[in-house]
Amino acid sequence: MTETLFLTSGELADLATPAEYVEAVREGYRQQGPAEPRTRLVSEAPVGMLTGYLAILPETGAMGGYTYAAGFERGDVHFVLPLFDARSGDPLALIDGASMNPFKTGATGAVGIDALAREDASVLAIIGSGAQARGQLAAAVTVRDFETVNVYSPTKEHREAFASEANGRYDASVGAVASSDAAVEGADVVITATNADEPVFDGDLLEPGTHVTAMGRYDPEKRELDATTVERATYVVDLRARAAQDAGAFIRAVEEGVVSEGHLHGDLGEVLAGDVPGRQSDDEITVFDSGGTAIETVAAAHMLYEKAKAEGLGEYVDLAPGSEALTGR
Repeated sequence: MTETLFLTSGELADLATPAEYVEAVREGYRQQGPAEPRTRLVSEAPVGMLTGYLAILPETGAMGGYTYAAGFERGDVHFVLPLFDARSGDPLALIDGASMNPFKTGATGAVGIDALAREDASVLAIIGSGAQARGQLAAAVTVRDFETVNVYSPTKEHREAFASEANGRYDASVGAVASSDAAVEGADVVITATNADEPVFDGDLLEPGTHVTAMGRYDPEKRELDATTVERATYVVDLRARAAQDAGAFIRAVEEGVVSEGHLHGDLGEVLAGDVPGRQSDDEITVFDSGGTAIETVAAAHMLYEKAKAEGLGEYVDLAPGSEALTGR
């Protein structure tokens, strides 16, 4: 039998800082190990989605994936994350991945900001005010010294609550604004963290030198960014194979004829490894389109696994190797 550590979402909730997530995710993408975009299976009755993706981080020595079910009769979501040793193939951990989700996703956004935004960026716009937006802000402030954060979401009470909570937590001045236009105008960095089906701001409003991180959509029919934003920007995705599969903003821009498939500048790993350049001028508009991959998930999970072991968290369960259990008897 193989001892495998089971870790609950509660045990992981406060185990790592946003900066630790950012460092783990940056290293994971830099390695450019084998990874595949997500696979989604959609159920019509009951309405729901089963999705998952896989990655190997050869230098970290970890591999695994993320599987989650959202919707269905309960109308909820559950995340299950198996983590394996990339050398032996042994299962290291089974992880309830709910609490880590906004932080590993936020860390990916922050790595994109660090790679593509201007060093002197001081004004941040956030469109969205839910858990993912909170994770994005927590990570973003670890890579840039933002002085002002303007947040917009359609529900006034939500954006004001977000601003009130963040003002007590970060050095930046965080305020709620009445429109996405008001958030975007004058921003050095724009983060979209929504479940919108159509663009959430006008790309013509972006000033030269702005960086945009879009992280809310991974569906070929849905997009947070309009074709103008894609056309004006140096466009980078989290995983190159995603661009033609589920990066809805890029797919729509190609369909509308404003860009060709060659407009894709590269993916985050290629930028971090120096295979393609990041920002090349202060006037350049850049976009990081982050739909989510197992690279960030495995990187964050392995970091949490190591910290949990050091603190004696979790409990071990036995998993049977195939050499013992796969007998057919």
